[in-house]
Amino acid sequence: MKTYTIYLFRHGITQGNLNAQYIGHTDLPLTTDSISQLKAISEREGYPQVNAVFSSPLKRCADSAKIMFDNKNVIIIDDFIEYNFGEFEGMRFDDLKDNDDFKNWMNGDIHAKPPFGESNAEFAQRICSAFEKVINGCLKTGTDKIAIVGHAGAIMTILACYGIPEAPMAHWQMDPGYGYVLKLTPSLWMRANKIEVVDTAPTPLEKIRKK
Repeated sequence: MKTYTIYLFRHGITQGNLNAQYIGHTDLPLTTDSISQLKAISEREGYPQVNAVFSSPLKRCADSAKIMFDNKNVIIIDDFIEYNFGEFEGMRFDDLKDNDDFKNWMNGDIHAKPPFGESNAEFAQRICSAFEKVINGCLKTGTDKIAIVGHAGAIMTILACYGIPEAPMAHWQMDPGYGYVLKLTPSLWMRANKIEVVDTAPTPLEKIRKK
C-alpha cells in the first residue's frame, strides 16, 4: 500500500522569540542571524525534496519555507497562523504574572482565553481542521511527499493529536529550523486519524550517505 511522507518544520527565530514575548499574529520577520542559521542547516544537513510546501501566512514561516525549500512555491494556509494571544500579544511573563486573566489561562483550562484572544481548545480545533484538510487533499491527489512549515505550538498540537507514539505536546518540542518526519498509511488515517512519527528532520548528510 502506498505511504505518504509528511515533514513538519518549525520556522526560524524572530526578535520576539529572543525577547521572550508572546508573539502571535504580529507579523515579525526572521532575524538576520536566523536567516543565516537556516541557510547553514540547509547546506550542512539538507532539507528534503518534496512535492508541495505548506505554510502559515506569517512571514516568519513563509520566509523560512522559501529558504528551506529553495524558493519552491509555498502554499499558504491561513488557519495555520499562530495562536491569537489577544491582549497578551507582545507581553512577557513578568508583565502578566499578576494578571488574573493570565493566571486563569496558565492554569491549563482549555477553555480559558486571553481577553480578545482564542482559547487552547479553539486553537487546537483550528489547527487540526486545517491539517486534516491538507492531508485529505494530499490523499485525494496522490501528493505523497509534503512539508509544513509552521509555529512550534501548531506543530506540537498536530503531533499530540495525531502522532504515534502518543505523547503530550511538551514531548514534541523542536529547535528552530528542525522538526519531524511522519509516515502516513491511508488505512490507519481513515480508521483512526493517526500518523506514525518515524524520525527527526532534517537528516544529517552523514546519515543519508550511510543508507
